[in-house]
Amino acid sequence: MIAIIVLVIITITGAYLWPTSTLQPPVSFEKTIINNVNIIDVETGNIAYNQYVLIEKSRITKIDSTKINVSEKVLIIDGTGKFLIPGLWDMHTHSNQHSEWLHHPLYIANGVTSVRDMSGQLNEKDSYWVGSKERMQWNKELESNKRVTPRYVLQSSYQMDGEKAIPEDAPDFFKLQNPLQVDSLLQFYKKENVDFIKVYQQLPKETYKVLAEKAAGYGIHLAGHKPMFLSLEEAINWGQRSFEHGRIFLYECFPEADSLKNPTNWKQYFSKSKLKIVQQFDTVQAKELMRLMNQKDAYWTPTLQTLKFEANAHKDSFTNNENLKYVTNVRKQLWWKYDTDYNKEKNLESLGNIVSEQFFEASKKQVAMANKLGVPIMIGTDVTDSYVFAGFSLHDELYELTRSGLSNLEALQSATIIPAKFSNIEEDYGSVEIGKKADLVLLNKNPLENIKNSQNIYGVLLSGVYYDVEKLTELKEFTETAASSFHMNVKTFISLLNSPLIRVQFAD
Repeated sequence: MIAIIVLVIITITGAYLWPTSTLQPPVSFEKTIINNVNIIDVETGNIAYNQYVLIEKSRITKIDSTKINVSEKVLIIDGTGKFLIPGLWDMHTHSNQHSEWLHHPLYIANGVTSVRDMSGQLNEKDSYWVGSKERMQWNKELESNKRVTPRYVLQSSYQMDGEKAIPEDAPDFFKLQNPLQVDSLLQFYKKENVDFIKVYQQLPKETYKVLAEKAAGYGIHLAGHKPMFLSLEEAINWGQRSFEHGRIFLYECFPEADSLKNPTNWKQYFSKSKLKIVQQFDTVQAKELMRLMNQKDAYWTPTLQTLKFEANAHKDSFTNNENLKYVTNVRKQLWWKYDTDYNKEKNLESLGNIVSEQFFEASKKQVAMANKLGVPIMIGTDVTDSYVFAGFSLHDELYELTRSGLSNLEALQSATIIPAKFSNIEEDYGSVEIGKKADLVLLNKNPLENIKNSQNIYGVLLSGVYYDVEKLTELKEFTETAASSFHMNVKTFISLLNSPLIRVQFAD
């Protein structure tokens, strides 16, 4: 028996210490020319046909209707019959210490060149979550073509969710028990080069208000959930820049909404009142809030994939997803299975009147309503939530946005120029223009005719470096191999086990 235990320990230790393979990016060229390509203007929807694009190092330096000739060694890409769009953005993701193997290759393979990570660390490096330092290092290695990674835009703090969401031994100011701790929190994250504080559901109202008032003075903004204990109107007026998930108006616009603002029993009230929340939805109130968001330039990232999962967890046609091969067994068994079984049971209890299906459909209607009233919609998927797949789910979200009433062009804008404007870097990103960075996706078919054509990728340029079809296939195969490997599953399990942030999140 002892020998077996020793053998198990040796095997697990060996797997944990086993070196992981790394991906090499393609060779970079000083100059790249895309010949005879059709360029989609994501701001107007116009298409410039049969254009020639010159990229020098990482920037577009010329776009012309006549052939571009250069004497130096140059990479020539045949764009005949192809459609060129800006690189796609995912504005709600969660990266971790294993994203190099499990997420980054899939983003690039799916044309996702920029992501906003909505998670972070406290004052110590975490075994599972990554922080601003890791992400900024990835960005540096991207620019020097030493790493396969999307660009990480806007650095996030750890989620601020009140005292219970923070490990006991962490500095008290992270717990934000009172407004006097706000300056210490902002000073810390300013030094960490964080751009925004990720606010979460159980942040106390008075602390949130002071945080909102003081953040701008540190060059920091607020983004994330609308905390439950204040109104959406207050959060908008106090300057929160982006709101996440498809529930924000459902939580707010029904007669008993104040019952969700009670710190002692809001969770219990919500669980028994979901149907009432949908059935008694106040469209007039919602439109007033949407107009306010438009006036205050507050953005909405609906992450419809999360509600889609809850609505479909009981359907084999949904859960038997071919992309499961890109997910570690540890995540599937310890995280996704529990989530799936819970939602499946809830749905099967009420077949014919499934509340989560009604929640999903209601959220889509509100996306259409908000879009018509001028609320800027940004696309986000909530990687690594259950049945959300890095890169792949971005295209599913584009499709759901069009099912919600957005045009194909508006859906593309939510994944290109709108997040670039939100991030205040539209001078460099978000459209195909001279002077902008060459983060580009070459498609075989026109996505303005059918949004599903966004998945039909011929090639990707990331900071001017070209990933052709063969390289994109290699990226997918790399992650599939990593996800199924014993040593990656061991590394994932141990990193989860050793993370105080994960432990406190599960306990809460």
